[in-house]
Amino acid sequence: MLYRLLPVCHVLGMLLMIFSITYLMPIASALIYADGTLINFIDAMAIAACSGFLIWFATQQQKRELKPRDGFLLVTLAWVLMAAIATVPLMLAIDGLSFTDAFFETMSGLTTTGATTLTGLEKLPPSVNLWRHELNWLGGMGIIVLAVAILPLLGVGGMQLYKAETPGPMKDSKLTPRIASTAKALWLVYFGFTVACMLALKLVGMNWLDAICHAFAALSLGGFSTYDASVGQFDSPAIEAVLIFFMLVAGMNFATHFVAWRGRSLKAYWSDAEAKAFVALIVSSTLVCTLYVLSAGTYADFATALRHVAFNLVSIATDCGFASQDYDKWPPFVPLWMLFLSCIAVCSGSTGGGIKMVRTLILGQQGLIELKRLVHPQLVLPLRVGSTSIAPNIATAVLGFIFLYILAVGELTFFLMASGLDFVSSITAVVACINNAGPGLNVVGPAQNYGPLTDFQTWVCTFAMLLGRLEVLSVFVLFTPAFWRR
Repeated sequence: MLYRLLPVCHVLGMLLMIFSITYLMPIASALIYADGTLINFIDAMAIAACSGFLIWFATQQQKRELKPRDGFLLVTLAWVLMAAIATVPLMLAIDGLSFTDAFFETMSGLTTTGATTLTGLEKLPPSVNLWRHELNWLGGMGIIVLAVAILPLLGVGGMQLYKAETPGPMKDSKLTPRIASTAKALWLVYFGFTVACMLALKLVGMNWLDAICHAFAALSLGGFSTYDASVGQFDSPAIEAVLIFFMLVAGMNFATHFVAWRGRSLKAYWSDAEAKAFVALIVSSTLVCTLYVLSAGTYADFATALRHVAFNLVSIATDCGFASQDYDKWPPFVPLWMLFLSCIAVCSGSTGGGIKMVRTLILGQQGLIELKRLVHPQLVLPLRVGSTSIAPNIATAVLGFIFLYILAVGELTFFLMASGLDFVSSITAVVACINNAGPGLNVVGPAQNYGPLTDFQTWVCTFAMLLGRLEVLSVFVLFTPAFWRR
């Protein structure tokens, strides 16, 4: 076990030292707003840097090239340790905040879940709100992918880390010949869209702090807000329209965005079967759900129903988690359908969570092939998604992932129910957390938060977030005996 663990800890120490740099943004905010948190963030930065240095120095003799399986261990430990370190300024700045709730908050940020246990968000110091949203933004494309982009500093191979963290089943495709260049390309696209979102939100009425925070949350599909009422605080169709557009952008594969930008053409989107299916599912679901709530008398006219359904459905379907209405009071079909979409809608290579659209398409095609084989047993049909042929090993991996995903949802739901939480709250909390979507229904609905949960229930949801962000397999593989053998 030590043979596997110590070299990973050596790299983890370097990652922690790099992570300490991220405190510069809230430190600058604390200086600008003079909100009394400057020393808290300086202390947190020092703790992260010193902890990283001590881990790195203590394991210098264990340095070696990481093997492919080491990537899974490093990614999981990095998410856990960075979430733990990130709790320091929250616990220093917020009186009475327990480590359980602080860790839930930072894990929710880094996994881009957007669930929160905090109330009075608008009363938090600006630098604390900025820190929460920065965690969203960093987690969006993945801290590990960022580290891969600067791997010359780390001195380790990057493909195994990229494959361990990147969402989606087809992880061997690269946009550029070098993996570091690929990671840099993805981050440039991510950064560019974030700046564009920030400027658009400022133009439609947000102040700079709100615009920066909500742009971070929108592009990461993280869903944190600076207000308890989330986006409903602004009651602005223009702000909602801007956020809808950028949530849809973030729900698509960033590789497709890069190809479109490099080719200066929108053809990349049309040739992406996953992107077309994603948009078609969102648009059709929005229209159906709008007509449903309208027929139920929830809203008086079509335009109002369309506005509120479009924003909240896109937010949950893309696993962002913003809310402008208490959709828990809508006819049950609509919020449950929204949560179902959070499982399947977003594209691989996006900042969203869940099963992903490409896996849905693969399983759908496999199902059709099996139906045809019932009629023509000797028929040989290739498995394709769009114009891309899918290798049998990918289809098998998708089936394995789906099984473990459903198993995890079921087991964690039973854990919450056994602890005293009602069924609707339990299953929607688990689905929302494992899909990194944020709010569930009932006790954890959009007008509530995760604060009423017990410590045990909070830790179950925290584990669900980690499972979802690292796509189940990357975490479960650590519990197999074969992983720890030489």
